[in-house]
Amino acid sequence: MGILNRTPDSFYDRGAYFAGDGFLRRAEELVSAGADLLDVGGVKAGPGPEVGEAEELERVVPAVAALVERFGLPVSVDTWRAGVAEACFAVGAVLGNDISGFADPRYLSVAAAAGASVVATHIRLAPRVPDPDPVYEGGDVVSAVSSFLADRVERAVAGGVERAGVVVDAGLDLGKTAHQSLELLRASDRLAALGQPLLLSASNKTFLGTLLDLDLSERREASLAAAAIGVLGGCRIVRVHDVAGTRRVVDTLAAVIEPSAA
Repeated sequence: MGILNRTPDSFYDRGAYFAGDGFLRRAEELVSAGADLLDVGGVKAGPGPEVGEAEELERVVPAVAALVERFGLPVSVDTWRAGVAEACFAVGAVLGNDISGFADPRYLSVAAAAGASVVATHIRLAPRVPDPDPVYEGGDVVSAVSSFLADRVERAVAGGVERAGVVVDAGLDLGKTAHQSLELLRASDRLAALGQPLLLSASNKTFLGTLLDLDLSERREASLAAAAIGVLGGCRIVRVHDVAGTRRVVDTLAAVIEPSAA
């Protein structure tokens, strides 16, 4: 899953691909590098200036439509707003990547009506809300996240989404300390045991920088290692900035684990 930001304040690219031409050039790079899926977001997850729904729609709907028209790949919209998801499904998006855990009560019905899949992500509070000192009952972040995700899967199915179309994501860095995110990465096999496709979003994240004392520009190798650990633990969708490098990691693991894939 190649990451495409239509935000002027992305933590990673600082708005380098916000303009339309730059955005499409970046999309072409990701496709050429071997992306299977393109994920478009118009509002960053962390704190920042308010972005209203009208502005988010303006950022992402034309971008999704352009990607659908140009490339033969499925497109995901990274949004927690049902109205934005609905508009993107109408122009061809097939996956709603919702980091809020379906906080918008219309999200699942909108996805079901469009026949779209969804990502159920664990977050302790809410998008854009600082959570610097998260505490989990009994100190067991893995059990808490697993229970949350199992509940969201059942909610999605009850809301009309096909069970096979419900993806789960532990939400690394979203209301977790660096060590809690590391615990969740280490426990990928437990989360994969929920029986749903497991998404890993660890690319260049803060927990890697904190654990290894790395600036943002220095986290490439750590991100690739995290991807390898996640895939070995059962992650089957890897959301990344470095598609080419991650593609090589995934293909190497496939060749080793499943020799017929070589």
